[in-house]
Amino acid sequence: MKRTLGGTNRKRKRTSGFRARMRTPTGRNVIKARRRKGRHRLSV
Repeated sequence: MKRTLGGTNRKRKRTSGFRARMRTPTGRNVIKARRRKGRHRLSV
C-alpha cells in the first residue's frame, strides 16, 4: 500500500529547518536562544 501523506519531511525542513530559521530575523533569534540554552540540536 502507498502512504497516505507524502512530502511531510520536505514541509518540515522548509518551515522549521536551519536555513529557514536563518532567513528571518526572528528565526535567527530562535537559533540564538537555543544556542544560549545549550541545545544539542538547534533545529530540525
